Amino acid sequence: MEAIDKPPPPYPGYLDRMFSAVARDVARAEPLRSEHDGAPADLRHAVTAAVERLAGDLVALSHDIHEHPELGFAEHRSVRTVADLLARHGRDAEVGAYGLDTALRATAGAGRPRVAVLAEYDALPGIGHACGHNVICATAVGAFLALAEAAGDLGGSVELIGTPAEEGGGGKELIAQAGGFDEVDAVVMLHPAGFEVAAHPWIGVRTVDVTYTGLSAHASAMPFLGRNALDAAVDAYTGMAQLRQHMLPTDRVHGIITDGGQKPNIVPERAALTFYLRSAEPETLSVLADRAREIFEAAAAMTGTSVEIGWDPTPVYLPVRNNAPLTARWAENVAARGRRALAEGVVPGALTGSTDLGNVSVRVPSIHPTLAVAPPGVTIHNPDFAEHAASAEADKGVVDGAIGLALTAADYLADAALRDAVAADFQAAGGRLDVAALLS
Repeated sequence: MEAIDKPPPPYPGYLDRMFSAVARDVARAEPLRSEHDGAPADLRHAVTAAVERLAGDLVALSHDIHEHPELGFAEHRSVRTVADLLARHGRDAEVGAYGLDTALRATAGAGRPRVAVLAEYDALPGIGHACGHNVICATAVGAFLALAEAAGDLGGSVELIGTPAEEGGGGKELIAQAGGFDEVDAVVMLHPAGFEVAAHPWIGVRTVDVTYTGLSAHASAMPFLGRNALDAAVDAYTGMAQLRQHMLPTDRVHGIITDGGQKPNIVPERAALTFYLRSAEPETLSVLADRAREIFEAAAAMTGTSVEIGWDPTPVYLPVRNNAPLTARWAENVAARGRRALAEGVVPGALTGSTDLGNVSVRVPSIHPTLAVAPPGVTIHNPDFAEHAASAEADKGVVDGAIGLALTAADYLADAALRDAVAADFQAAGGRLDVAALLS
């Protein structure tokens, strides 16, 4: 077979200009400030010192998870590694919580208010921890253990919730359906990235599987007896491509043809596609889904085929609703570690993806900032990012991130005025959504 030269990367000039502009805007950006005092100084010092004592164990945990990548719902070694580390520090953990084999729950303190720190530990097929979930896991475990040491001085309680299968499985939504967040007042977690952003605009995503059924026939002798399912799939794919011109700037659609027939001389009786639909708001995600459904049905009508549309084989991921007062406390806390967490809009919002933390954030006030562990041009879900996720910069991020999460949780538990502001911001953004009704 004749070799085909690899195509050059598109738009290198644009990317260079974009990252230059981002660097300029980052340099000019004003730091985020909090209007609240948070936890008292002695408590903040104790929490910070606790994480620093744990640093060796946390970095080792990050590297261990990184070296043994496991796919969603199969993170058996990873969750056991977390439970074993907690046990060595005197903290019991329930593995198999919420009816999920690889979910985990550990608690410290008592009563309300209650903050949950969320951990992820699933990897990507083929490229391992190119999303840096090993860093997410280690920072969450470090924050929980530090807060557990100080629980008697905080008031309320803290939970560590290990959430499986973020990469497409929707573990957090399944935990929410099992009541895992019903008694939680605030949620904190982070995501490693190439930028330091306090409130990143993570968008929602729906999955749709589309199957067309026609009639097979000999493609040469009697094609008129057939109804071509592949034609329907191609029309659907083309229709979705044409939709892109008329979508919102924050919308994204991308899909593949998963079945295009068996042989060229047989009119394809079956063809199938899978699409991801993304949008920045729950309501606009619903509109985008309606537009897609109309295209899929029109393709069937055009080709005389039938269509089966299967929505959301895994849970829908809703856009993340970032809580502003909690976000500001995060920014103040990591600033003490020499990090400048940027406000939303400094880094282009188009450089984003989706996470099932969105489903939690419309039920409970939440934050999901990014922590820089790689250069700005290295994106997540890239093999290069997997290398950065176990680098010296990532190791530093494990400690800084654990301190940032722990201090933000401590601020919430210790500062009643902050809690009131968090609740008011959450209500102003729409309050607790009925996710099941929203997606029905």
